[in-house]
Amino acid sequence: MSAILAFPPLAGMDYPELESLWHVIPDPQAIPALPLDQRQQVRVLMTSASRGCTAAMIDLLPNLGLVVSQGVGLDKIDQGALAARAIRLRPVGETQTEDVADLAMALTHALARNLMQADRFARSGWETGRFDLGDSLYGMTMGIAGLSGRIGQALAARARASGMEIAGLDRASNVGLGRLCPDWQALAAASDVLVLAVPGSPDLRHVIDASVLTALGPWGRLINVGRGSLVDTEALTRALQSGTIKGAALDVIDSEPHVPEALAALPNVILTPHIGAQTWGQRARASAIAQTEVLAYLAALP
Repeated sequence: MSAILAFPPLAGMDYPELESLWHVIPDPQAIPALPLDQRQQVRVLMTSASRGCTAAMIDLLPNLGLVVSQGVGLDKIDQGALAARAIRLRPVGETQTEDVADLAMALTHALARNLMQADRFARSGWETGRFDLGDSLYGMTMGIAGLSGRIGQALAARARASGMEIAGLDRASNVGLGRLCPDWQALAAASDVLVLAVPGSPDLRHVIDASVLTALGPWGRLINVGRGSLVDTEALTRALQSGTIKGAALDVIDSEPHVPEALAALPNVILTPHIGAQTWGQRARASAIAQTEVLAYLAALP
């Protein structure tokens, strides 16, 4: 058994200097099956945002000292259990900032300009028929939930370059970054495009409900590159069906990877399969940082 316990690396992630040090297991359920003497040798756990790190996993690894997560989401990582044993957590989420912001802006443009419909119209031969014109983003307001975060700020820069105004929630960290709104309903009402770029948490579950969608209004659009749990999918589906809002673009869904049939059938929604940070460049950057962090930690052990 080696010093590093790892789940299979994502495609595009390479750890050449660690291969002799680690033991790859298929999923968290394989940890209890490892003999105690092997579990005692584990000093580093390499996980991901989707697999996480639970208190039960931590209890099974008595000498664990470092957890590296190949992602930005921390909702499946028990940070309290890590802190209780002084285990260091190192997510490599900073490598995802630009790619997630790029996708959020791309979805904003695609939704505003009806690019999905335009593609179908062009493929069918545009000599006959009619294509619905899209809307100019210039002069619109983008409300960003998560405005002061890395992704929020990168997205705000892209939106400003498109001539958009910026709004955010009234938080101390958002002062000076754009127009500030006291609550979610007010932020939605101030937004032509409302972008969710915040992590999921129990207190934010379904924070985008029917009341927020009503405040967003019939010309408003919702973009979610944060977590699916932020949005009440049933309320969103009804809002899209009824014209309560104009459209939505979702990279994450509460029930993913399952997409509700009613949502998938709607022409005014764009769906992508949680690809916000999934680029070859991001994975190369993330693996390089993770490898450096692990080697430094192991080198410092007594």
